[in-house]
Amino acid sequence: MKKIILYSCVLLFLVVLLIVLAKNKDGAKLGKKEKAIPIETLREGLESDRIQERMEPFAQRKFDPYLSGKWIGNAVSYGCYRSGQEPGKRGPSEEEILQDLTIVQKYWNLIRVYNADDDTERILKVISEHKLPVRMMLGIWLANETDHPEQKNVNIENVLRGIELANRFKDIVIAINVGNETQVYWSWHKMDVHYLINYIRTIRRYTDQPVTTADDYNFWNKPEAAAVADEVDFIVTHIYPLWNGQTLRTAIDWMDSTFKDIVDQYPDMQIVLGETGWATEYNADKKGPGEEGTLIKGEIGLAAQEKYLLLHNDWVNNNRVTTFLFEAFDEPWKGGGESSEPNVIEKHWGVFYADRTPKASFLNYLKSQAE
Repeated sequence: MKKIILYSCVLLFLVVLLIVLAKNKDGAKLGKKEKAIPIETLREGLESDRIQERMEPFAQRKFDPYLSGKWIGNAVSYGCYRSGQEPGKRGPSEEEILQDLTIVQKYWNLIRVYNADDDTERILKVISEHKLPVRMMLGIWLANETDHPEQKNVNIENVLRGIELANRFKDIVIAINVGNETQVYWSWHKMDVHYLINYIRTIRRYTDQPVTTADDYNFWNKPEAAAVADEVDFIVTHIYPLWNGQTLRTAIDWMDSTFKDIVDQYPDMQIVLGETGWATEYNADKKGPGEEGTLIKGEIGLAAQEKYLLLHNDWVNNNRVTTFLFEAFDEPWKGGGESSEPNVIEKHWGVFYADRTPKASFLNYLKSQAE
């Protein structure tokens, strides 16, 4: 009888244990299911303007640009488009991207791109498949959808694609930038702030990386920027001495002072310099409010870019500020593309020409760094 009771107890224990294990297994499955991204539900919510709740408690995610223990914050913006290519029409092949990144990785290990699209997916695939020592701040392009309702679906698709790419390439995408210059007063694609915040909240809820939005210093220094700053993990600001009438003599001091003003305004936030640089050509005849021929007072050319690169590199490394130089390669599609003058400034910010040959300014800069 005692043996029967003992066997019964053991059997009962095993049954209970199996039930518990089964529940835990189901629970694990449920947990995974709950974390799965409900893309269609998410799409419907964004289409209906349903406001995403802010994640509470709001625990700031740190943007930590390191690779194998090395700080990679001296970074670069990467536009992948060569002559005859442009976003939404014709992008580079994987072979061309590999050629680009083989060049880039020699000098930078952190790149910034501006949209979550087919071209960015190819960039991520090339980095992954070739195990390149390159990490990315993924961009998600947003534009005004109040005055241009057709843009809403484009914005939503970019957001959903960004979430998918950030999760698929978690080891490469170390930060996500939602929108580029969508709030500064002069932006051609300025959007209502509540749409921007809703997209930021959505992306942050369904990804693990630190999330931000990039804008000009002339937005971040305004009181209304506080509502946006309250939604992001770190701030990305753009500060261009050249666009702001500075000469090479005043450029770095002005940039440093402008950067510190943003730091003082947000003492508890990490501030990243998302764009700065020095172009090698411009159209001095383009005059008028906001035009390059009116705004630019500094010297333009290869010699000027070389001097700026030296000053830029010293400032970045001495201050240990994560900074994206604008940019790696010239982009002929910008500034009106083939329909505009070839010397329009937007085509000439790269330290490499569009054909991927280095400019003399960059070669001389590298030589001085090696000495």
